[in-house]
Amino acid sequence: MHILVSGKFSQKSMEHNQPTDASTKDYKLCHAPREMEEVAQKIWQRIRDAAVKMAEDEGQLRHLLEDVVISRATLAESLAARLARKLSREDMQRDQLEPLLRSILLSNEREVLSAARDMEAIVDRDPACQSELEPLLFYKGFMAITSYRVAHVLWKNDRKALALYFQSIVSEIFGVDIHPAARIGCAIMLDHANSVVIGETSIIEDNVSILHEVTLGGTGKQTGDRHPIVRSGVLIGAGSKILGRVEIGECAKIGAGSVVLQDVHPYQTVAGVPAVLVGEALEGNPAMGMDQTLSEGNSI
Repeated sequence: MHILVSGKFSQKSMEHNQPTDASTKDYKLCHAPREMEEVAQKIWQRIRDAAVKMAEDEGQLRHLLEDVVISRATLAESLAARLARKLSREDMQRDQLEPLLRSILLSNEREVLSAARDMEAIVDRDPACQSELEPLLFYKGFMAITSYRVAHVLWKNDRKALALYFQSIVSEIFGVDIHPAARIGCAIMLDHANSVVIGETSIIEDNVSILHEVTLGGTGKQTGDRHPIVRSGVLIGAGSKILGRVEIGECAKIGAGSVVLQDVHPYQTVAGVPAVLVGEALEGNPAMGMDQTLSEGNSI
């Protein structure tokens, strides 16, 4: 396996039978500081205000808006209603599903705060998004990762069969396959989100932007920690495949269509099949800037 060292490549063997974490550093996984509660309340108020205006402007959407937002007292209840509308089916109808979702979200404030930060990230990074209401109603990437957050709570509470049920339904409806055991921070943007796959032992820190058709996968049949670690500030271009227990360093950039099989150092830009170093990131935080260029000026 090749490892980037000071901009050059060196050889390093990899033992698949005894996988270990690629890093001993702590992970930034949305510790939900107390000040986020106030921010989440402001986001919820903006959502309600936008919903009232949209209902006035688009009468055909009034029933949806009343059901999902206007009649709800909290963001947790709103999220539960929206996901229940999207995920209910004969296996689990809405009158069963919505109380389950509401109970999980009301009991796990961190997941609701994470969802609020996800919405905020989408508004900040996507010029097509005008308010936090739009991801809640229309963006399948946001709905998929919020559904993952519910499934992750179930997984941690040893309700693994139900967590896997949610994974299966979300994959079928949204085309996004996130294993409920994966560890994902907040302020995550899944842009378009078609065919995103995130494996069981993946770790994604806060403030990461992932475009469509990205895979965070394993290699071979090894068990244990076998999926990537993605540090804060990373931008992963469309169609990229990051495979194995490799670490993508803070504020790195992965070019579209790349196949990454080795560690990427912080602030580096890689591209190609297999991915190679093409330069340093052009900005301090690629995930926030969403700049789709390489250091040499080529589109990623």
